[in-house]
Amino acid sequence: MMTSKQRAYLKSLANGLTPVFQVGKGGVGDALCVQVEDYLRVHELMKISVLDSAFADAGEIAREIAGKTGAKVVQVIGAKAILYKKNPEKQRIVLPK
Repeated sequence: MMTSKQRAYLKSLANGLTPVFQVGKGGVGDALCVQVEDYLRVHELMKISVLDSAFADAGEIAREIAGKTGAKVVQVIGAKAILYKKNPEKQRIVLPK
């Protein structure tokens, strides 16, 4: 479980990020989840964008991706979501306690 301090720290890091993936009418497929998992393995933090043509809202899609990849949803604002997954082998982001 993430504390509010850790969540605030991750939000501040994600502030300057641009969305890496876009989810549209195709939804959340296996290929997208594999790509997200690979990206999170390297970067640990990412921002995704949900297009208007998607069949669900950004919160639902973020929770679905997080469930399939083992990531945590940091924040959802509008059509953007921030995901975090710690890399157990080579940790890039050190969260405050």
